[in-house]
This record gives sequence, structure tokens and C-alpha cells, in this order.
Amino acid sequence: MPATIRPAITEDIPAMVELLLADARERHAADALLWDMAEDEASHVEKAVAFALTAEAQPFRQFWQVAAHGGRIVGVVHSMLLPVPPIYAGADGKPGLILPDSFAVPDAPEGTVNALVEAAQAVLREAGARIFLSSFVTGPNWRAAFEAEGYEPLTLYYSRSDLGDAARPSDVRLANEADVPGIVARSAENRSVLFGIDPFWAIHPEADARFDAWMRRSLTLPDRDMLVMGDAEKLEGYVIAQPASRLHFPPAHDITGTGVIDDFYHPDLAEPNALANEGAGSMALLRAAEAAFAERSTGVTFVVCPAGWRSKIELLEAAGYETAMVWSIKR
Repeated sequence: MPATIRPAITEDIPAMVELLLADARERHAADALLWDMAEDEASHVEKAVAFALTAEAQPFRQFWQVAAHGGRIVGVVHSMLLPVPPIYAGADGKPGLILPDSFAVPDAPEGTVNALVEAAQAVLREAGARIFLSSFVTGPNWRAAFEAEGYEPLTLYYSRSDLGDAARPSDVRLANEADVPGIVARSAENRSVLFGIDPFWAIHPEADARFDAWMRRSLTLPDRDMLVMGDAEKLEGYVIAQPASRLHFPPAHDITGTGVIDDFYHPDLAEPNALANEGAGSMALLRAAEAAFAERSTGVTFVVCPAGWRSKIELLEAAGYETAMVWSIKR
């Protein structure tokens, strides 16, 4: 008999914690540094799931569903409505995202993973999602289920842990307030490339003003380094080295030693299918961000890269990065 898929309840929490820890250990086995296990990981997972199932005030709408069979929980899927970043138009509303902390035991009935994916899509659709995203790290059954549903890669997440101890390249410096207009201008170029790659990244009409405000705010945040190349009047490129967030890392993992690069652009990358100037400027910015992480004792870098941005992929792979996670889209 197939497993029964239903919403999770508080009585399921002990079994869910057991499954989610097994899931986390699979990621840890794939990359022990990137997916470092948190101290007292079971407590972190239990607390996160209990909050999701019981708290009235939630930072976003999220859904936990389980697969039950033979009197036990044999699978779990976690999904959410993903807030649209303010620089994007979000004409289709909040996408539904199936998160990486989803798992089925090896002896679950055949088709359990597919049923969990279908159930997650159904609850997200009922919540208003018109576009669906999936996140994949490990598990061939999950990859096959997403492919069967028509998901195609949208965003690649690259990682590198051998950051070394090289100093920041001399032509890269810390940003200041005078650099913000130049950063915003280069960001507009970045957004244009993104939209050309996929209309998912449609640009909000107030994107420049919103990004300007965020950059000025970011300059005051002590947990990140904003780095630029060139004079403020003719800024060549920028990169922001910032801490990881829970959006990409389930609660069983310790993220204190992980840094993320998302806001990153240089004209070397302007043509998505051809890296210009052998990527010299963009590589210098990337190495500067790595040096900034190393100074903060951050051991792993996690870089966001659209799947269709081949020149950026070429740069990252030349720099020693490997794919660690894939977000795919179903329209």
C-alpha cells in the first residue's frame, strides 16, 4: 500500500526529528564543511519544527507534511511561500519553494517521494503559489521526482572551502557611501543580465531606489564586507561578503562558519555566454571576498549563480568552486 500524505501535527515531531537528522547527515556526508552539523542538532531541529507547527506569528508561511505507513512516519516534506526580494517585480506573487529538509526513509513504499512532492505542490498552490521552486542537495529519488514534475534548473549554489590566506587584491577596496551610486548602476546592469537569462527575475520599477537604500543600510552592518573595484565615479564592480542565512541551511547545520556571495557583478560577466578579459576583474573581486571571509574565520563560501549565466559558471569553476545545491523552477 502507498503511504498516506497528511499535514504534520505536534505528535509527529519526534519521528520528524529522527528523519530530518538522517537527512542532515546525508548532506554532511556529501560536504562536511559546508553542511557542518550543529552542536545539539536534535534540539535545534525539534525547536524549529515545533515553532513551525505551533507559533501563531510566523516570519513566512510554511508547511510541513508527512508520509505515514504501517503505523510510522516514513517521509517528510517542508515547503514555504518565498518572499519576493524588493528589487524584483514578483508579478506572479510569492513562489512556492520545496526546501532541502525533506526526506523519506529507504524502505518507504515506492512512490513516496513523488507523493510528497505532489502534496507539497498542492498545499502551495492552495496557498496562492503560481510558480514552484525546488531545492536539491542529495537523494536521487528527489532529483527524479523533481524532473518528473517538470522542474528545470534556475539557480546554482557553488561552494568552496579552501579559502587560503591570501591578502585582498590591491585593486579592490572596502566600499564607502560615495560608492553607492556606482554600486547601484552596476547592480542595474546585473539585473538586466538576470532578466535576459530568465523572466523570473523581472525588475521592479523602483529597483534602483530600493537597492540604493539597502546598500546604504548594508554599509552600517558589521557582519559583512562590501568591496568595490575602481574609483567611485567610475566604479568597475562590487561584491558583498555576508553571513549565511537559514533560507538555504536547515536548522541541523551550523552556519557560523559559512559566508554567502549573492550581490556580485563586474562587466567581465556582462555577456552571459562569454567571459570577457579572462575574468580578471571579476576574479579579483571574488578573491577579495574570500579574503574578507578568511579574516573573519569563515571557512566556507557559498555563491549564488543563475543556471543560465555560463560566463559566471566558468569563472566560479575556474576559481575552484563546485555545485553544492540546485534550485529548479516549474512554471
